[in-house]
Amino acid sequence: MEFMLLLLFTFVLAIFLGFELIVKVPSQLHTPLMSGANAISGITIVGALIASGENHSVLSTALGVAALVCATINVVGGYMVTNRMLSMFKTKGSK
Repeated sequence: MEFMLLLLFTFVLAIFLGFELIVKVPSQLHTPLMSGANAISGITIVGALIASGENHSVLSTALGVAALVCATINVVGGYMVTNRMLSMFKTKGSK
């Protein structure tokens, strides 16, 4: 029970810290930070693969698969947004 409380505290702290960081980021730094977030989500995919591959219980497998789906959507969407933002800075003659 104490371990779950510690995990919940860490999760809530990460939510508040993440919100405060994102709100204070200027728009010029969005693309580099998005690339870093994509790298972190890639690590999340590896962790989700490990969690879904363990045979502890059906719940842990289901949560691992859900984490895998969410992290994959996050990575693909992040790269699409980053690519679109970078294409805005290209000149009309270059591809």
